[in-house]
Amino acid sequence: MDGTETRQRRAEELGLRHTLSTGRLPRASEDGPLSVPESQRVSPKPLGTELSRETALSIGLQVIVPFMFAGLGLSGAGILLNSFQGKKLRGFSCELTRSPCGVFPETACTLTCQITVPLLLSGLGMMTAGLLMNTIQHWPVFMEVKDLLTLVPPLVGLKGNLEMTLASRLSTAANTGQIDDPREQYRVISSNLALIQVQATVVGFLAAMAALMLGALSTEELDFEKVKLLCASSVITAFLAAFALGMLMVCIVIGARKLGVNPDNIATPIAASLGDLITLSILAFFSSFFYKYKDSRYLTPLVCTSLMALTPVWVLIAKKNPPIMQILKFGWFPIILAMVISSFGGLILNKTISKEQYKGMAIFTPIICGVGGNLVAIQTSRISTYLHMWSTPGVLPLWMKTFWPNPCSTFCTSEINSTSARVLLFLVIPGHLIFLYVIYLVEGHLVPNSKTFVVFYLLAGLIQVTILLYLAEVMVRLTWHQALDPDNHCIPYLTGLGDLLGTGLLALCFLISWFLSEAELDGILEPASGPP
Repeated sequence: MDGTETRQRRAEELGLRHTLSTGRLPRASEDGPLSVPESQRVSPKPLGTELSRETALSIGLQVIVPFMFAGLGLSGAGILLNSFQGKKLRGFSCELTRSPCGVFPETACTLTCQITVPLLLSGLGMMTAGLLMNTIQHWPVFMEVKDLLTLVPPLVGLKGNLEMTLASRLSTAANTGQIDDPREQYRVISSNLALIQVQATVVGFLAAMAALMLGALSTEELDFEKVKLLCASSVITAFLAAFALGMLMVCIVIGARKLGVNPDNIATPIAASLGDLITLSILAFFSSFFYKYKDSRYLTPLVCTSLMALTPVWVLIAKKNPPIMQILKFGWFPIILAMVISSFGGLILNKTISKEQYKGMAIFTPIICGVGGNLVAIQTSRISTYLHMWSTPGVLPLWMKTFWPNPCSTFCTSEINSTSARVLLFLVIPGHLIFLYVIYLVEGHLVPNSKTFVVFYLLAGLIQVTILLYLAEVMVRLTWHQALDPDNHCIPYLTGLGDLLGTGLLALCFLISWFLSEAELDGILEPASGPP
């Protein structure tokens, strides 16, 4: 009974629907609110028999035609989207932002094209810084306060400790979409800039202290007036250079993201292109200014006190971003240790720059240190971004489980990080040859012109970058395994080590070249002075 009543009810509903579909309204009656005319009534039919007639074949035939048309429509939409990729489509941009190989699809050719131009630009900046350093070493303030030369590598190295680290953090944030939202972008950028101002102020002061201690250990004398001049010059140089380069990094990373270029490939070289020149210029200007007014008792202490007093303001701004606050609390050890390592490179420079056999050392020091620091910072930033994309802190991917990888796996595999390492290593010799050629054209009389020096110089640059690239692979794995951010912990160590390796190997090149030239000169003079 229940089944019969249900079928009748369904039939009546269908009859009502049929009536409504004819466009005529049913008439009202006393028996109920609605009544259906006899001519329009449909006799009830059992539906179960009609539904049961559908077979798999009939369902397939009914579905396949709409499905094919839908597939053609989707294919056309895909082709249209591909043709508009990177262009404007109804007011918004369509960009490919991820691929199996990383954030942007990159080949060895793409890497080379993106890295070469910024690297050459950075080389021009470093050459200019070298020529400037060769000039200012003869200024009265640098002749009298020798410890200023010891201060040069740590202050110039701040671009690796702070600006390159900032560029790497911002590049990672851009590639992972963290700064696509305007509010989040403002918060990330302001907190990062505040962080590097705090770090620059403190590290600038500590760099002056380290230079003074190294100078006191070697000369066993300490002048209080020189201490004030050195501290004020160091702090204001670090502060202003960090602000200028920080703003530059923000513009570069945001601009690269909008243009669809990987910021990891261009941000750090451009930071270095102007970093050395800006830092040396500020140091030379303010040290000469303080030296000129050295009789003023309150000038240098007032400068140091004013800049230190701004530190709480930067800390309050940095508090808006908890990860940045963590760096502010626990990220001091890498940059301070890197500064100490760079200071030993500065000590080598201080002891060699005024000697005849090291003539031209001031010109080449920013170049060899800068090239090594740039290339290793690019590789470190790329590996860090790779791990941020494909893993979580503390967990290494299966193919990166080994902490001390085989050097062949670092340079000779088809993996994307190995490809970038090969590209960076390939750029060392051509880059240095271009820089050497320009230096010989501009200041050829101030540098060694022997083929022996060129060969040893190129070999030194190659050894430096090879060691740094391998250590970058090792250090990034170790820091990531410890749930630490490689952007903050690896780049300062590696750039500081690059300064020490570059300065030491460069001094060795000058020394070997001088010994060989002296031996060759003695070999020529001996037959001339012998019996006929």
